[in-house]
Amino acid sequence: MTKNKSFIKRTKSHNIWVFNTLLWGCSFTILLFLFSGNSSPSKIDYIYTATFIFTLIIPVSINIYWLLPTFLKNGKHLLFYTLIIGILILFAQLNAWLFNRIVNIFFSDYFFISYHNTVEIYFIFFVFFLVSILIKLAEEWSYLNRLEKETLRVEKQQIENQLTALKAQINPHFLFNSLNVLYALAIDNKTEITNAILQLSDILRYVIYNEKSDTISLNKEINLIENYINFEKNRHIENAKISFHHQVDKSLEIYPMLLLPLLENSFKHGLKSGVKNPYIDVHLTTKNKKLEFKIINNFKEITNDVFKESKGIGLQNIKENLSIIYPEKHHFIIENKENIFTTHLTIYL
Repeated sequence: MTKNKSFIKRTKSHNIWVFNTLLWGCSFTILLFLFSGNSSPSKIDYIYTATFIFTLIIPVSINIYWLLPTFLKNGKHLLFYTLIIGILILFAQLNAWLFNRIVNIFFSDYFFISYHNTVEIYFIFFVFFLVSILIKLAEEWSYLNRLEKETLRVEKQQIENQLTALKAQINPHFLFNSLNVLYALAIDNKTEITNAILQLSDILRYVIYNEKSDTISLNKEINLIENYINFEKNRHIENAKISFHHQVDKSLEIYPMLLLPLLENSFKHGLKSGVKNPYIDVHLTTKNKKLEFKIINNFKEITNDVFKESKGIGLQNIKENLSIIYPEKHHFIIENKENIFTTHLTIYL
């Protein structure tokens, strides 16, 4: 998230000069035409409006640069409203005095009689306070909205990079194992090598053409699993029993290459562990858009630290994939009991 932080630091939510130029420029234009009535504004109207605007700048600035960030943003609402009412009353009462002081200092050749009574002064101050608050909040909302979009874009890119890295760890590993199978068949001049090559080509075609897809139909995922199982059967592990039962809504879609690593893990650490009468029992079902993928296999305990570490890395990769793709929409349970290893994955599609 370093990029996110640097974006926040370099992006300012408020440009004081642009904000105030626009705010008071628009305010001056509106008040000028309101104060001049139906006639075209004269020099005296410009002076009166500019002087009146000046009496508003101080309380409005106190409001948006002190009251808002200090009290309203920190949840001190009662204190905020109390202070804003107090400042409104104070400066509305001081309006006539400030107005006369400014005129006497800068426009001593003019004599003004206020256009407004006390009620109108209070109303103008209230409107300016309210409008300035809304404008400032709208500006900050716009900034936060842009910041959120940028943050989400950066996070999405980070997730995509992470998924690509995780896939890169899975695919070469699988290819390496597959080449070992073909090598063994070729040495023994087995006729099954032709079917094995076709099965491997189907698997690799799936990996290559669907690696960048967000989702893929369950039907294609089932074909991948079947090809993988048939390919692994070429090893002819003695007395091995491999079953794959599936009953799914094939119109549903799932993230590609998500189930295969679980199956690959059961072959590598179960079927090929040297256990007697090895078996792998695979079940894939869907109901009401809830996918259940369960694998049960027996295994022989191996004390080799490197072997255990590689097994842990594989399962960790699977967990990371799931947490990124289906956050809070999956359950992944692993059971290891009396040399029976069970993985049970539930996904709410």
